[in-house]
Parts: sequence; structure tokens; C-alpha cells
Amino acid sequence: MRFENQFVGLTVKQILIDELGFSKRAVTALKAREDGMLLNGERVTVRAVIKENDVLEIATDDEKSDEGKLLPSDTLPEILYEDSFLVAANKPPFMPTHPSQGHFCDTLANSLAYYYGQKGRPFVFRSANRLDRNTSGAVLVAKDRLSASRLSQMMKNGGIRKSYVAILDGELKESEGLIEARIRRKDQSIILREVCDASEGSQTAITEYEVLAVSHGLSLVIASPVTGRTHQLRVHFAHIGAPILGDDLYGHASKLITRHALHALSLSLNHPQTGEPLEIIAPVPQDMQNIINEYFGKDSLHYGRKE
Repeated sequence: MRFENQFVGLTVKQILIDELGFSKRAVTALKAREDGMLLNGERVTVRAVIKENDVLEIATDDEKSDEGKLLPSDTLPEILYEDSFLVAANKPPFMPTHPSQGHFCDTLANSLAYYYGQKGRPFVFRSANRLDRNTSGAVLVAKDRLSASRLSQMMKNGGIRKSYVAILDGELKESEGLIEARIRRKDQSIILREVCDASEGSQTAITEYEVLAVSHGLSLVIASPVTGRTHQLRVHFAHIGAPILGDDLYGHASKLITRHALHALSLSLNHPQTGEPLEIIAPVPQDMQNIINEYFGKDSLHYGRKE
């Protein structure tokens, strides 16, 4: 990233953090690189002040992959969108988003490492959103530090709208609704969450939803979490008496599907580099589509942003 005769009078630190939106962690990484911050071709510190006609160069690309941390798998991801700054993939059900204990090489991160390894490009996994292992759908990943920093800030500020399609075990009466119910960890559990009052450790949680169809004791909904709490949609729908179908944590297992019927359908945002509107849509996987076709009709799942 090159800037000529810009930001006169500002320090490199002010430019990186205040003007460009780099995180402090990303700035630290730039400091460690020989070519991280070059002023007129010479390495400088973040205290350097820009003068008229100066040329500042910032290294936003990756020098190498997450070697030793991210082992490539032999599975190619389904790419939904890609440009020089971002890539979005459709994570299948039963695949973790990132490596963890017991899942070192079978995750979406490993799949993307394989994809870029085949292209001979370095890859560092910087996801803007993460999905539970059994939740399928769109995952957005930044290709460079600046895009990652901006996406992280957008996620915190509500600049990325997430919409999910869910099949609920129960028939909702209203055509749309808003769930406002605080969430906390349950009995010190690492995994389970529960709805609670405004007690210590609780977090505000808000979910919007639209009911697309109701049939045979099931509801097909589009849900948009306004906040981003762990298991928010699963906890909220269970709270109103219609848990997500197949959710054995907050509802119960189902003969219709071997996981909870939840899919991250779309991500809507302004591109972190160009500012252009971007909407990424992930096709619904076959296990959920089969239920939709049988119980609601193949044309029941329609998607469009409500104004």
C-alpha cells in the first residue's frame, strides 16, 4: 500500500491507527517486518512524521503462511466470493471453522490453506465471523491485516449484517418478531448458555426474525442477530418455545436431520477497502433443503433484505 504526498504532519502511528484503521496488533506485526513501514524507501518507526512530498509504503500482504499452526487439508472449499482483499467460503455442516483440540486438520481454515497452497500463495486465516461446527454457511476471511482490522471494527459496530435460515421445532404465530433476552453462561459451563435477567455476567442479546412458512409443527424463518452472542439464535428460539430443529443442546434431537437446522445464509456489508456494498449469499445445504422441500415447498425460501 503506497501513499504519495499524503497525511502531511501526521505520525506513521496516527496514519495507521486513526486514518487507515489498523489494529494495535496489526501495527505491532508491521514493526517486526523489515519492509513493514517504509518512508521514501527507508525503514522507519511509528514516530516518524510525514513531510510534504514524502512517500509512505505499508506492507499489508503476508510474507508466509501460518506454518506449523495451520496444516493444509486435502479438501477444497466452496468459494462464494473472492477479490484481492477478501475471500468468503460456504462452510459445510460438521466442519469446524478453525483448528481446536481434536480438530487440527479438518477445518475450514485447513481447507482454505490447501486452496491457497495449490495456488502457491501464503495464507493466514483471519475470519470476520465464526460458525459452530454443525452450523453451515458463509464465513468471511480477510486476506491482509488492514482488511482484517477494518472487518473486526465493522463487526463490533454492527457494520456487518448476518442473516440465517433456520427450521424451528414449533409453529410461530406471528409473521415476524424481535427477541430481546439477555444471555449468560449456564452454571459455569464452557459451552451452555441461558436466558437470564440483568445479572452479573449477562449480556444484552437481540434477534430479529421473519417467518417464511409454517407447516406440520415446524417454522421456516430468516433470523438476523443484532448482537453476536455465543449460541444466540439457538438460545433465543428455545426461549420462545420453538428451538431449532435437531438442536440437542437447547431442544432435542430429530429424525429429520442429524444436526441443528441452522445455516448462515448471507453477509451484507460495505467492502472494507472500496466501500462498495457487498452481499454474500451461501446456498442452503442439502440436508436442510430436503426438509424445506418436503414440509414447506421448494419455493418457500425467499430472501430479500427488508427495508
